[in-house]
Amino acid sequence: MIKEQSLKDIPLEKMISSVQKGDMQTQNYLLKTYQPFIAKCVSEVCKRYIDPKRDDEFSIGLSAFNEAMISYSSDKGSSFLSFAKLVIKRKVIDYIRYIKKRPAPISLDETFDAEQMDNPLEIAAVKEKYQEEQDAWHRKEEIADYKEKLAAYKLTFAELTEVSPKHRDARESAVRTARTLYEDPELRAFVFSKKKLPIKQLVRKVDVSKKTLERNRKFILAVFIVLTEDYLYLKDYLKGVGQ
Repeated sequence: MIKEQSLKDIPLEKMISSVQKGDMQTQNYLLKTYQPFIAKCVSEVCKRYIDPKRDDEFSIGLSAFNEAMISYSSDKGSSFLSFAKLVIKRKVIDYIRYIKKRPAPISLDETFDAEQMDNPLEIAAVKEKYQEEQDAWHRKEEIADYKEKLAAYKLTFAELTEVSPKHRDARESAVRTARTLYEDPELRAFVFSKKKLPIKQLVRKVDVSKKTLERNRKFILAVFIVLTEDYLYLKDYLKGVGQ
């Protein structure tokens, strides 16, 4: 049996590979060791301190971390912890939304006076405002992560505003190109490795000229990054585009 001290000397990515091959000891070791990391990720979503022993959200985060270990692939270009952070946040967000949709439990001891209850329209307005604030916060978190991913490709939001195709047809063509790039394993691996477009190979795959590919290079890369990540809000902008 391998001692925990020995496991500490093994690179994280290699341990994840062992977990995916059925190494339960390493799996349990990582679930225990990374509990502070998991709690921090969950706290960022809930915007409050998370008690691993009492908060259901932590259990969701722990399960999500385990799921991330099983489904992680280095081919995506992200480190395992970056990937795990997104999976944890997405699962906790889904859990919070599920809880909100459930009918609130009513105590049999409670009595209600219809005249003292708030206006239903006011309650609906408050709930809607709260949901908008939550969505805005989660969208901000997603964009912050996206900015980090763009930086790895030496791209910025300011650049994207300038280089985004102005015409709808050109924009849809660029998105289709990004999808082709993402769906081809060899081309995808090239981008992850070189952080640039494989122009020569790509021009044979799409009905777009080399000149157009070069002109829209930054925009195509930006869309490619969105496709490779677990982005809920940013992917909404791509729904139905270039398909």
